[in-house]
Amino acid sequence: MAKAVWKDVVLAESDQTIVVEGNHYFPPDSVHMQYFTDSSTHTTCPWKGMASYYSLAVNGEINKDAAWFYPTPKDAAKQISGYIAFWKGVKVTP
Repeated sequence: MAKAVWKDVVLAESDQTIVVEGNHYFPPDSVHMQYFTDSSTHTTCPWKGMASYYSLAVNGEINKDAAWFYPTPKDAAKQISGYIAFWKGVKVTP
């Protein structure tokens, strides 16, 4: 069971993550969205498409753009559509 944790709070937990380029992408229904706020940040991957970001808010602390997802990925990455991955200090354990 993969788990994403920041500031001792479990953000996501699933045994059905998809690993792409070493990152665990969590299914949307495994994510505790009460810790997430929308971000206006977007980046583009040549083969996955445009990524959107969330910032995390835990116990009054903000981790800007610490989670990302591909709402409408290119065909090569369609299996991760809407799945959420983490970085910026979020510990993901497989």
